[in-house]
Amino acid sequence: MPYPMALMPAVFVGHGNPMNAISRNSYTAAWSAIGASLTHRPKAILCISAHWYVPKTAITAMAHPRTIHDFGGFPPELHQVQYPAPGSLEFAAEVADLLMPVAVMDTSWGLDHGAWSVLMHIFPDADIPIVQLSIDETREAAWHYDTARRLAPLRDQGVLILGSGNIVHNLHAYAWGKHNVEPYDWAVRFENVVREALSSGDVDSLIAYDKLGQDALLSVPTPEHYLPFLYVLAQRRKDEEISFPVEGFDGGSISMLAVKIG
Repeated sequence: MPYPMALMPAVFVGHGNPMNAISRNSYTAAWSAIGASLTHRPKAILCISAHWYVPKTAITAMAHPRTIHDFGGFPPELHQVQYPAPGSLEFAAEVADLLMPVAVMDTSWGLDHGAWSVLMHIFPDADIPIVQLSIDETREAAWHYDTARRLAPLRDQGVLILGSGNIVHNLHAYAWGKHNVEPYDWAVRFENVVREALSSGDVDSLIAYDKLGQDALLSVPTPEHYLPFLYVLAQRRKDEEISFPVEGFDGGSISMLAVKIG
């Protein structure tokens, strides 16, 4: 009989500015601490990133996913970063089976900065197989939550499910070029609403976030950075612990909150 795998946590990380990939700050230190805190090494990682937002549900299916520099206007050293983690065709097929028949295999994507800018701090050795799952832009939030629930068996197999986005993400209100600005009142209020709903188990409100008023509309003007949070939220089991290993705001309008399930 095979030795049972440890139940892996599921983690949502607010990734923020791509420069965090090569920076050393309180956020990157906390990301490193997430990796150090794991009692078991993941067998594999399934990453849902805000930056693979396309009109389909796709799974990266390649042995060596490329490091995608999907941004502009940043210094050359950021464009030179490589995160050479392996992929896994076998693991990709397992994910596809769980999501059948909606998922398709993809050989053109790789690891975008929503994945590698965080993972290079959590797992700096880049030696754990990683598969990315796209976010289907044609589907509503409830569909994403229900789809994510189908991924739950992976945690029992030692897979770390990682969502990467930002619970509050409004670039139009971002304080470009300014440092240590206070977060907007509406951003703080919406993050607090999310925290309170997590504490009370009010999953329905978190799925129907667009019904939570003006603060929600300002905090989530487009859904792609919020939806990875729902993929992690969907992994929570009854009475399972929730913690916030990273906190803070960047530029006044970007929540760096991380949410750990288990």
